[in-house]
Amino acid sequence: MSHPPIDGVLEAALYADDLNAARAFYGGIMGLREIVSVDGRHVFFEAGKTVLLIFNPEATAAPPGNPDLPVPPHGARGPGHLCFSAPAAKIDAWRDRLTAAGVPTEADFNWPNGARSLYFRDPAGNSLEIAEPRLWSL
Repeated sequence: MSHPPIDGVLEAALYADDLNAARAFYGGIMGLREIVSVDGRHVFFEAGKTVLLIFNPEATAAPPGNPDLPVPPHGARGPGHLCFSAPAAKIDAWRDRLTAAGVPTEADFNWPNGARSLYFRDPAGNSLEIAEPRLWSL
Protein backbone atom coordinates (compact mmCIF):
# COMPACT_ATOMS: atom_id res chain seq x y z
CA MET A 1 0.00 0.00 0.00
CA SER A 2 1.43 3.38 -0.94
CA HIS A 3 1.31 6.34 1.40
CA PRO A 4 -0.16 9.71 0.45
CA PRO A 5 2.59 12.31 -0.06
CA ILE A 6 3.74 14.87 2.50
CA ASP A 7 4.62 18.23 0.94
CA GLY A 8 6.67 19.59 3.84
CA VAL A 9 6.31 21.05 7.31
CA LEU A 10 3.54 23.64 7.48
CA GLU A 11 4.08 24.64 11.08
CA ALA A 12 6.54 23.95 13.87
CA ALA A 13 6.01 24.65 17.57
CA LEU A 14 8.26 25.75 20.39
CA TYR A 15 7.21 26.57 23.93
CA ALA A 16 8.00 29.61 26.06
CA ASP A 17 6.61 30.76 29.40
CA ASP A 18 7.39 34.41 28.58
CA LEU A 19 5.65 35.26 25.32
CA ASN A 20 6.78 38.90 25.46
CA ALA A 21 10.43 37.78 25.52
CA ALA A 22 9.67 35.36 22.67
CA ARG A 23 8.02 38.17 20.68
CA ALA A 24 11.05 40.45 21.20
CA PHE A 25 13.46 37.69 20.23
CA TYR A 26 11.73 36.20 17.18
CA GLY A 27 10.22 39.45 15.93
CA GLY A 28 13.12 41.74 16.84
CA ILE A 29 16.39 39.82 16.77
CA MET A 30 15.36 37.15 14.25
CA GLY A 31 13.28 39.57 12.17
CA LEU A 32 10.32 37.22 11.68
CA ARG A 33 6.97 38.75 10.84
CA GLU A 34 4.36 38.22 13.55
CA ILE A 35 1.13 36.98 12.03
CA VAL A 36 -1.19 36.40 15.00
CA SER A 37 -1.17 36.30 18.78
CA VAL A 38 -3.44 35.67 21.73
CA ASP A 39 -2.25 37.25 25.00
CA GLY A 40 -1.00 34.63 27.41
CA ARG A 41 -1.48 31.75 24.95
CA HIS A 42 0.59 32.10 21.79
CA VAL A 43 2.40 34.21 19.24
CA PHE A 44 2.91 32.96 15.67
CA PHE A 45 5.52 34.06 13.12
CA GLU A 46 6.11 33.63 9.42
CA ALA A 47 9.38 31.76 8.82
CA GLY A 48 9.75 31.28 5.08
CA LYS A 49 7.11 28.77 4.03
CA THR A 50 6.63 27.55 7.60
CA VAL A 51 4.69 29.10 10.44
CA LEU A 52 6.59 29.14 13.73
CA LEU A 53 4.17 28.67 16.63
CA ILE A 54 5.37 29.84 20.04
CA PHE A 55 3.00 28.58 22.73
CA ASN A 56 2.79 29.15 26.45
CA PRO A 57 2.94 25.51 27.62
CA GLU A 58 0.45 26.05 30.47
CA ALA A 59 -2.18 27.57 28.15
CA THR A 60 -1.97 24.86 25.47
CA ALA A 61 -2.33 22.08 28.04
CA ALA A 62 -5.83 23.36 28.87
CA PRO A 63 -8.85 21.94 27.04
CA PRO A 64 -10.17 24.11 24.19
CA GLY A 65 -12.61 26.81 25.18
CA ASN A 66 -14.06 27.42 21.73
CA PRO A 67 -16.22 24.60 20.29
CA ASP A 68 -15.73 26.06 16.80
CA LEU A 69 -11.95 25.43 17.09
CA PRO A 70 -11.70 22.04 18.83
CA VAL A 71 -7.89 21.84 18.85
CA PRO A 72 -6.97 19.18 21.40
CA PRO A 73 -4.68 20.08 24.31
CA HIS A 74 -1.03 19.67 23.40
CA GLY A 75 2.38 20.87 24.38
CA ALA A 76 5.84 20.02 25.55
CA ARG A 77 8.00 20.73 28.55
CA GLY A 78 11.63 21.68 28.41
CA PRO A 79 13.73 23.04 25.57
CA GLY A 80 12.96 22.08 21.98
CA HIS A 81 14.98 22.47 18.81
CA LEU A 82 14.40 24.27 15.53
CA CYS A 83 16.75 24.77 12.60
CA PHE A 84 16.41 27.76 10.28
CA SER A 85 17.79 27.58 6.75
CA ALA A 86 20.20 30.21 5.41
CA PRO A 87 22.76 30.29 2.60
CA ALA A 88 26.43 29.94 3.58
CA ALA A 89 27.11 33.56 2.65
CA LYS A 90 24.60 34.77 5.30
CA ILE A 91 25.67 32.70 8.30
CA ASP A 92 28.47 35.13 9.26
CA ALA A 93 25.94 37.97 9.12
CA TRP A 94 23.64 35.99 11.42
CA ARG A 95 26.47 35.34 13.84
CA ASP A 96 27.31 39.07 13.88
CA ARG A 97 23.63 40.00 14.41
CA LEU A 98 23.23 37.56 17.28
CA THR A 99 26.49 38.69 18.91
CA ALA A 100 25.45 42.35 18.63
CA ALA A 101 22.14 41.46 20.33
CA GLY A 102 23.97 39.70 23.18
CA VAL A 103 22.94 36.20 22.10
CA PRO A 104 25.87 33.82 22.67
CA THR A 105 26.79 31.22 20.07
CA GLU A 106 27.00 27.68 21.48
CA ALA A 107 28.58 26.08 18.41
CA ASP A 108 29.67 27.06 14.91
CA PHE A 109 31.06 24.24 12.80
CA ASN A 110 31.03 22.39 9.50
CA TRP A 111 29.41 18.97 9.25
CA PRO A 112 31.21 16.09 7.46
CA ASN A 113 29.35 17.00 4.24
CA GLY A 114 30.73 20.58 4.51
CA ALA A 115 27.48 22.29 5.54
CA ARG A 116 27.83 24.88 8.28
CA SER A 117 25.64 25.12 11.39
CA LEU A 118 25.40 27.89 13.96
CA TYR A 119 23.76 27.03 17.31
CA PHE A 120 22.31 29.40 19.93
CA ARG A 121 19.36 29.63 22.34
CA ASP A 122 16.20 31.71 22.56
CA PRO A 123 15.14 33.33 25.88
CA ALA A 124 13.14 30.19 26.81
CA GLY A 125 16.21 27.96 26.36
CA ASN A 126 15.10 26.39 23.08
CA SER A 127 18.06 25.22 20.98
CA LEU A 128 18.10 27.09 17.68
CA GLU A 129 20.27 26.45 14.66
CA ILE A 130 20.90 28.25 11.41
CA ALA A 131 22.27 25.88 8.81
CA GLU A 132 22.99 25.72 5.14
CA PRO A 133 20.22 23.89 3.25
CA ARG A 134 22.77 21.36 1.94
CA LEU A 135 23.01 19.96 5.49
CA TRP A 136 20.13 17.75 4.42
CA SER A 137 20.73 17.26 0.73
CA LEU A 138 18.00 14.72 0.14
